[in-house]
Amino acid sequence: MTKAEILKAEILSQYKSVRQFAIEMEIPYSTLVTALDRGIEGMAYGTVIRMCDRLNLNPVDFSPLDKKSPLGNKILENRVMQYYIKLNKTGRKKALELMEDYAQLEKYQSTEQ
Repeated sequence: MTKAEILKAEILSQYKSVRQFAIEMEIPYSTLVTALDRGIEGMAYGTVIRMCDRLNLNPVDFSPLDKKSPLGNKILENRVMQYYIKLNKTGRKKALELMEDYAQLEKYQSTEQ
């Protein structure tokens, strides 16, 4: 399977349609359809990375990312940090307080350490 075929299959397994995915990703539908039909080589690298992140795919080989994989963890950490740096000082303090509270609740504790 080509990368475009893998992407399309994954999109359709996680979303009702390619159109729904395009809307959620804020990518023009026609651009996405063209890329999936002709190949993603012409797409902007950042867009492909965002799509892989949303679909939980390894952006190198388009294999599914296991949450336990080092790359999967790095992508997740990067995503959290992207949101964190958008916050002002008050927002950052509040986010850290919430994470501390959640970390103390057994319901939210990770079994991985």
